[in-house]
Amino acid sequence: MPLQRRLSGLGRWWRAGHSLVLVPLGLIALVVVVDLLTPPDIHLGPLLVAAPAITAAFEGPALTGLIGALAVTAQVMIGIFHGGLTTPNHQAQVAALLLISVFLVFFRRAQARHEQQLNQARWVAEVARQVLLRPVPSRLGPLRIAALYAPAEAEARMGGDLYAAARTDQGTRVMIGDVRGKGLPTIGDAASLLGAFRAAAHRNPPLPRLVAHLQNATYWDMAEPRNGAATGEGFITAAVVDIPDHQPVVRLINCGHPPPLVLGRDGVATLAVAEPALPLGLAGGLTEEDYESESFPYRPGDVLLLYTDGVIETRDAAGRFYPLADRVAAWKESGPDGIVQRLHRDLIAYAGRPLDDDVAVMAIERLPQDSA
Repeated sequence: MPLQRRLSGLGRWWRAGHSLVLVPLGLIALVVVVDLLTPPDIHLGPLLVAAPAITAAFEGPALTGLIGALAVTAQVMIGIFHGGLTTPNHQAQVAALLLISVFLVFFRRAQARHEQQLNQARWVAEVARQVLLRPVPSRLGPLRIAALYAPAEAEARMGGDLYAAARTDQGTRVMIGDVRGKGLPTIGDAASLLGAFRAAAHRNPPLPRLVAHLQNATYWDMAEPRNGAATGEGFITAAVVDIPDHQPVVRLINCGHPPPLVLGRDGVATLAVAEPALPLGLAGGLTEEDYESESFPYRPGDVLLLYTDGVIETRDAAGRFYPLADRVAAWKESGPDGIVQRLHRDLIAYAGRPLDDDVAVMAIERLPQDSA
């Protein structure tokens, strides 16, 4: 039974991708065979150093050390076979191979420690993202929703783009935003805004009152001193929408954010408000009288598309901005999930490289009343 477990574990080990170790093992065998078959004045032993070097590229320090030891053993065997192990030439080759193998083991060990720390940082960042950007339910009342957050940097998990949705007794409140700047301060500002929205939106205040609350909360939070850094320089663009359950409209207050789109049976409509409000965080002491929501048609079957500026500021090789409205108008995808995934793929294809800015997208479909 113990032997069976060992064999089973060995099989899993190979299936996990360790079969690449056959490359350095094959190299060692090939060098030994060829060196033994060639005249004594031809030395191929120095090529053995490639075996531990190759191993260090895809395995840890333990296996790198084992391959290095096998390479040194092979070098000694070659020296014994040619009867010159005591010669300075063979001794120098063995010593050099040993030193390089030891160096590779220590290098791979330091790299493995760094990878472990990086993985831990990724895990912490992913937890922070899940806490801040809570997964949006796929159904909220008569709405079907899909959301996507794509960081610009491959190692990043959270930036300044944000979105949230809250259910009320009369409809659904949705917000999407983009914090000015980069780094940890933007995450703090995003967390503050998301907390203020979640605390107030479900109480169903009038939309102007809700946005005034978000403006004041963001302003005073950004006004607090931060380790001697200057204050009053940050802001957050945001689009805050109210989607009533029983009216075919969407109410919008746009605080300096890119205008949402509605994808409907008549084409793509841009929800451009007449008077955009100030971005959040630029003023304090505002009231609901300082804001006015605007209504736009939003019928069953329509899809409301909210996005951050990382979408429309994506450039192609010629420097042209991504024409969002024109692109989505030509797509055949239906439903929020299909639209969001197609948009993400299309952005990457359009840029021809990794995205330069974070991207957040929400697609919200109003369902017919009989399916709500």
